[in-house]
Amino acid sequence: MNIDLKQSFADLSAQFEGLQGRHPGLWPLAPRLLCAAGVMVAVLGLGYFFYWSGQFEQQDSLAAEETTLRDAYRLKMGQAINLDALEAQQQQVNRYVERLEKQLPSKADMDALLSDINQAGIGRGLQFELFKPGSVVVKDYYAELPIDIKVTGGYHEIGEFAADMAKMSRIVTLNNLALGTEKEGTLSLEAVAKTFRYLDQEELDAQAKARKAKKKGAAKKEGEA
Repeated sequence: MNIDLKQSFADLSAQFEGLQGRHPGLWPLAPRLLCAAGVMVAVLGLGYFFYWSGQFEQQDSLAAEETTLRDAYRLKMGQAINLDALEAQQQQVNRYVERLEKQLPSKADMDALLSDINQAGIGRGLQFELFKPGSVVVKDYYAELPIDIKVTGGYHEIGEFAADMAKMSRIVTLNNLALGTEKEGTLSLEAVAKTFRYLDQEELDAQAKARKAKKKGAAKKEGEA
């Protein structure tokens, strides 16, 4: 059996002898099959690197895009299902914002509000020793006006005055309260009354411009770093 195997190997090797200078079509079967296999491997390799690899990458990219679109579709479908509930929530929020805005006076209403605070104290029989509006502090969407006040009077009258501040239609808060005694048994209340108003369009534009400049400066600083 070993002799037959050696003979077969010898016959196969003989087919690869004397091929130089001969046309491939005249080669024996074994060299032709081996050459055809080599050509096929080369074609497949070149096809993969120059064509199919790009197709595979495109397929992976499209598959990832499909996943993203499916997730976006599920999200939008969920939003569409809950659209009525979301609209109801939005209307509720809008009503809440409107109520808050009504509690914030405009710049033109501030004088009337300051007069209301003063009249609330006088109406309770209190004597104003100090009523000094401070500098307006402008925030992002509203302005804050502190007012240094000092009133003197009876204990119950001062308490009622503080309650009146809390019940005003406009937002007024009493801060840094300090209660002291005066002569003849009267009390004094020193506090910082703060009221708030919404910004007018000019102030809103100025705030937006300032935020934009701040953001641009931060981006420039980050780029330099």
